[in-house]
Amino acid sequence: MLHHVELWVPDLGRAVESWGWLLERLGHEPYQDWPTGRSWRAGATYVVVEQSPAMAAGHHDRLRPGLNHLAFHAPGDRGDLDALVAEASEHGWRLLFPDRHPYAGGPEHCAAYLENTDGFEVELVVGNA
Repeated sequence: MLHHVELWVPDLGRAVESWGWLLERLGHEPYQDWPTGRSWRAGATYVVVEQSPAMAAGHHDRLRPGLNHLAFHAPGDRGDLDALVAEASEHGWRLLFPDRHPYAGGPEHCAAYLENTDGFEVELVVGNA
């Protein structure tokens, strides 16, 4: 089982807005809060966003080696997924592959792919896909 994921972000305020909204919308609860970071927890697993002073670069690029995206189970069905996608732009996220939504991962895989202002991608999967 995954213990935690820590994402280093270039702007903590933007990260709290985008990641905080999304994680809470997916059922995570605020967990930790310190001057350079925040975390949200679901069960025993938590996600951290931190604006670390030790960061070597100023931005994330999902197309370079390293993390491409995080995939989460999204609660509900296709209608709930579409409602979440409709709200996402108000919180710093944009829909990727809109011409193929919600089947960009294939005809049996109902999901939304979102990217935030800082270039992090999430995949939100509904159903048993």
